[in-house]
Amino acid sequence: MNHNKKTVPMIAGRKNSLKKIVALTAFDYSFSRLIDTTDIDIILVGDSLAMVALGHSTTLPVTIEEMIMHTCAVSRGCHNALLVADMPFMSYQVSNEQAITNAGRFIQEAGAQAVKLEGGTIMAKRVQALTDVDIPVMGHIGITPQSINRLGKYQVQGKTFTDARKIKQDALALQDAGVFSIVLEGIYDDLAAEITQDLKVPTIGIGAGVKCDGQILVLHDLLGLGMDPSPKFVKKYTNLANETKKAVNNYIQEVRNETFPDADHSYNLKIKKLMSNMKDA
Repeated sequence: MNHNKKTVPMIAGRKNSLKKIVALTAFDYSFSRLIDTTDIDIILVGDSLAMVALGHSTTLPVTIEEMIMHTCAVSRGCHNALLVADMPFMSYQVSNEQAITNAGRFIQEAGAQAVKLEGGTIMAKRVQALTDVDIPVMGHIGITPQSINRLGKYQVQGKTFTDARKIKQDALALQDAGVFSIVLEGIYDDLAAEITQDLKVPTIGIGAGVKCDGQILVLHDLLGLGMDPSPKFVKKYTNLANETKKAVNNYIQEVRNETFPDADHSYNLKIKKLMSNMKDA
């Protein structure tokens, strides 16, 4: 057993901690293994992989089979961070039984330690059903990308008093249903601060200001590999897109100039030595 492995109770216990919770997405083994060597707290296999890794225009088309496959890959590289998997669109909305069956697959087959699902008060009973069978749940309110057809577009939530009150009610309903943390996406920072103060479980912000108990970003956005234009809340800590194109162009040039592979990157057996060995044989 890995005693360094972060757990659900550890993350839940970081409420109001001086050490903020830090989370990132990962969609494959290579990136999972890399970021797991840092002090990252949570790796989320987000359904954003539908757009980032699979090229869809929304998160809606990704299937549970695809999510499980990617979660399996990420789990092989995740030995220290808490591993959470997104439940994709229509994998939990139909019934409690459907939600339990599919969430159980993420835990049993894919190696996730918890699942994340979108929705507030309307999903509270679904969350309760999952937590009743010992499946930890991370909530997600504010901008809920799986609701894009209802919302019409991705835009900041909680602008009016009525909308802000509903988001606060959603957060409390999820807490009562047993979530161990809640993602607050795309809401005004003062509203996020109020919710964070009112809740007993940690909040993890993405476009929700600095007062949340933690933050999450899509790894590809952080690395400058995301799609442009990127949301306002995205900060690019480097630009691997430019570095990648530069490396590929250098490779193309060296291949066409016959400077790659050079002697340092080739297996060289002197022809005279080869002929000598053939004669001796």
